[in-house]
Amino acid sequence: MSFLLGIDVGTSGTKTVLFDENGNVLASALGEYPLYQPENGWAEQDPEDWWKAVCNTIAEVIKKSGVKAENIKGVGLSGQMHGAVLLDKNNQVLRRAIIWCDQRSYRECEQITELVGKDKLIEITANPALTGFTASKVMWVKNNQPEMYEKINKILLPKDYIRFKLTGEFATEVSDASGMQYLDIPKRKWSDYVLEKLEVRKEWLGTVYESQEITGVISKQASELTGLKEGTPVVGGGGDQAAGAIGNGIVSKGIISSTIGTSGVVFAFSDKVIIDPLGRVHTFCHAVPGAWHVMGVTQGAGLSLKWFRDNFCIEEKRTAELMQIDPYVLMDQEAEKVEPGCEGLIYLPYLMGERTPHLDPYARGVFFGLSAKHEKPHMIRAIMEGVVFSLRDCLEIIKEMGIEVNEVRASGGGGKSKLWRQMQADVFGTGVYTVTSSEGPALGVALLAGVGAGVYKDIQEACNLCVKHKSKQEANKELYHKYNSYYELYRNLYTALKQSFRELDKVQKV
Repeated sequence: MSFLLGIDVGTSGTKTVLFDENGNVLASALGEYPLYQPENGWAEQDPEDWWKAVCNTIAEVIKKSGVKAENIKGVGLSGQMHGAVLLDKNNQVLRRAIIWCDQRSYRECEQITELVGKDKLIEITANPALTGFTASKVMWVKNNQPEMYEKINKILLPKDYIRFKLTGEFATEVSDASGMQYLDIPKRKWSDYVLEKLEVRKEWLGTVYESQEITGVISKQASELTGLKEGTPVVGGGGDQAAGAIGNGIVSKGIISSTIGTSGVVFAFSDKVIIDPLGRVHTFCHAVPGAWHVMGVTQGAGLSLKWFRDNFCIEEKRTAELMQIDPYVLMDQEAEKVEPGCEGLIYLPYLMGERTPHLDPYARGVFFGLSAKHEKPHMIRAIMEGVVFSLRDCLEIIKEMGIEVNEVRASGGGGKSKLWRQMQADVFGTGVYTVTSSEGPALGVALLAGVGAGVYKDIQEACNLCVKHKSKQEANKELYHKYNSYYELYRNLYTALKQSFRELDKVQKV
């Protein structure tokens, strides 16, 4: 029996999972680390925190599983996308990484658009300039920390920094590289035109591979730190969304995923390049060779519920600790007692600005319709419904682009909540499925590692073997019509508040 390791470098922590070749979990471990927000709208992390978490979790799963290191045939890497990890000529980290949800670089987005040209940028990178992408973060460093910019020798994504630490190789793969805004998306290679316009040297970037290709092997030093066998192959892997899609079997037309993690993502497979000219959704290379995907992203999905849990659900956290259960279980129970629509309470999940469909770094979270009759359970449910409304925003654009939608598969931490899955079914008006594995990105990159190591013939074979339906929740048509009315109000609220969000930003800076 062959075993495969999947490592997912997430925003709140790194999860490492060891699988057998049938996709069964043998052991998993989670290593958490902090998020730094030195100013409103900023978000940074220390890459060394990721590396420590990776070393600790690999060693833990090997110990837990009892599997011999020589039987682990391949390692796959996944991680939060878009982060800017900057190294100097000695391969030392220059500053804390500016990560995906950071919003500071909106002026740099305007600069990038002017330098490359709006139409040319979308033609090559398939997306407008966004604060979330790596290019604008690097440009911000150039404009605001020029002495640091002058020392740059490498620009890496979070998971690709871990690849370097494991193998000594500077490499990336097409799905994660798509979110840097340096890649020619149709051609699946670095764009000389964009790099020249932005004055970024190609040698600063890693070699681009397809996601299942071997990019390096575990080094002697990494072997000593992790317990993995020296020489174990490490494949390209994937950005967390493309990797999660592999883990959910989103490898053919008509099947989409709806993921509620820190962010929320609606992800659709495409066998050709389809670009939204308005830039409301992202078109990236898929982790499947010769395929692409369209992805709508809402910034503050699970983040919204976590924020509420940490600040307003102290009793639930203490009770859950005593009961040895997840606090979200108790929060779900509270929300279930509230009627759909929350008696007129609507939540906008824009705690970190928004991407789909508004591309607005100024947007902020809002509770609308709050009255004296509303209590904590109403607010919990309103947050959950607001997140699902934001996912429907993504879904509607994907349908508008002519992409086939036959089946929705729920995943991420939010996908474990039966209540949240039912809300998605009722708001989308379609059945929502789960699959047998809930390990999403970690499973996805483990399967890619299996393809690279020759355990599977290709990605389709790996998914057919390891990804099966587990449950289905049907849509309640009456609630679908009720939610439609609330959804229209939800959509109108952003339009009504758009200018006020900008005025608020100005007032805060006085």
